[in-house]
Amino acid sequence: MKTRTLSLLVALISITSFAFGQDYAFKVMANKGNNQVKTGDSWQPLKTGSTLKPNDELKIGENAYLGLISAKGAPVEIKEAGSLKVADIKVKPSATALNKYTDFILSSNAEAKKTKLGATGAVERGDKHAITLMLPSEKNSAVLNNIAIINFSTTANGPYVVTISNMASEQLATFETPEKTFQIDLKDAKYKFNTPGDPFSAGIMVQIKSKSDPKMDSKEYMIKALPSKDAQQVAKSLETINAELTEQTPLNKLILAGFYEENKLYIDAITAYEEAIKLAPDVPSYKEAYEDFLMRNAIKK
Repeated sequence: MKTRTLSLLVALISITSFAFGQDYAFKVMANKGNNQVKTGDSWQPLKTGSTLKPNDELKIGENAYLGLISAKGAPVEIKEAGSLKVADIKVKPSATALNKYTDFILSSNAEAKKTKLGATGAVERGDKHAITLMLPSEKNSAVLNNIAIINFSTTANGPYVVTISNMASEQLATFETPEKTFQIDLKDAKYKFNTPGDPFSAGIMVQIKSKSDPKMDSKEYMIKALPSKDAQQVAKSLETINAELTEQTPLNKLILAGFYEENKLYIDAITAYEEAIKLAPDVPSYKEAYEDFLMRNAIKK
């Protein structure tokens, strides 16, 4: 009798755990256009961050876009106008819990919005420079990948001169940019970035000045190599994720941004957000997620 009761209890716990684990089918990560969801008898506008249940129905508007992550972590994009049932949305099987990183983004963005609502609006800026790079503090300046996309804000007139030096303050390169954005290829031989045996190659320093008025400048920002042991560990996890994110889609780039942020690789996260926006410049959700990321990590004030 005790054995039977125990078996029933185990079965009940298993069923309950499954039910709670499957209380939604998708989460909305990105949304553009006149998209609606029907839950029960009423239609409502679809919002980023909301959840979709298997019995829900969708209406996708003309020229609209929807980026979803399934309960099992599979990303899916919907671009075709029309009506469909959530239960009929096809997704690829996912062996990795990719929704771990999208949940991280959604929860972090929600917290950031609460903080903004409660802020007084007064911000004390310690940086008196005329140019501010959208890069993290030295503590979080490690990078895993080779490409770093860098934006900056300023009222100074362009063009701008970018100077890159090594850790011994030796100038490695200078170049001009007319725009308030540029990218650095860290594997370029002139940077000697993270060269074995060279103690000055563990990082580079980046500074920008207005060409017409060099006094209008930025402070020096560091980009440093992730220590080898940490890089190997993160790269191993990233390899597993990349095996599933084989397509160059904005939603996949958003998932990667979440992965990088959770691992405190903010420069890599910035690059992933920039790539997501480039792939879907007309989808405001990606710009909003990027803005929230910059604010909550004190990269932009």
